[in-house]
Amino acid sequence: MIKLNVLFKKMQKDDKKEVLMFHVLSDELPHADELLKMPGSIALLNVEESDAGEVGAEFVSIQRDNKKTVLKFNIKRDVEGKVSKLYGFAGSNVSLALQPSQMTIDEFYEDDHESIEYNVDSDGSVSVPEGQLSIDKEESENKLKVVK
Repeated sequence: MIKLNVLFKKMQKDDKKEVLMFHVLSDELPHADELLKMPGSIALLNVEESDAGEVGAEFVSIQRDNKKTVLKFNIKRDVEGKVSKLYGFAGSNVSLALQPSQMTIDEFYEDDHESIEYNVDSDGSVSVPEGQLSIDKEESENKLKVVK
């Protein structure tokens, strides 16, 4: 596990994800070798001052200049309400704990919803196994009336 003292620079919500940016404000980057291997993967991050606990996030990028190192993360969904607990810490110095996750990016971005099993035949028609769908017929099929 990597622990860093960082400035929680910003937290921004767009239509599909939360974007979190942290700045390491020093000339030296602690744990640089480990951190440079993590972008492009899923990480578990924990802002230790909050009670949100570990949150799974895509480690999008790490950018360095002569004054700071910027760590950027995307969080896809907040089903447990953890991310909303972090809003109060944006703009302040926090202790950030990071560790790699076993989850792949594809697994992270999969939608968790029930789906219908189906097969597409070679002619383009779709077949659905019995018991998944039902078609309810309207009681009165003659709903159109001729008006003169």
